Amino acid sequence: MTQLLAQTLGLPGGGSATGPLNVPGAGSNPTIGGIINAAIPIVIGLAGLGLLIMIISAGYTFMTSAGDAKKMEQGKQMLTNAILGFIIVFAAYWLVQILGIMFGKGITTGFQ
Repeated sequence: MTQLLAQTLGLPGGGSATGPLNVPGAGSNPTIGGIINAAIPIVIGLAGLGLLIMIISAGYTFMTSAGDAKKMEQGKQMLTNAILGFIIVFAAYWLVQILGIMFGKGITTGFQ
């Protein structure tokens, strides 16, 4: 295995006194790619949760605007920003996946 930079990550304070720290989902000998690969579902889930909260907040702003054009515009802007932000996160994820397929190695597969 060829190692580039500090690819193998051994953090002190793992399960045993001398062993490295195990990162859930990254295997027993985590690499930077493994750590990123384990973190991606969490990031996508948090982005989805943020989207849900922003949509609820925008809906509440719409409902309480009582015909006030300024508050309605604020609600529309919140909804637009929430959806645009989620699209950016989702597009970035798929762009990394597509580049990984095109070049045979992605950031999420490690450099082995």
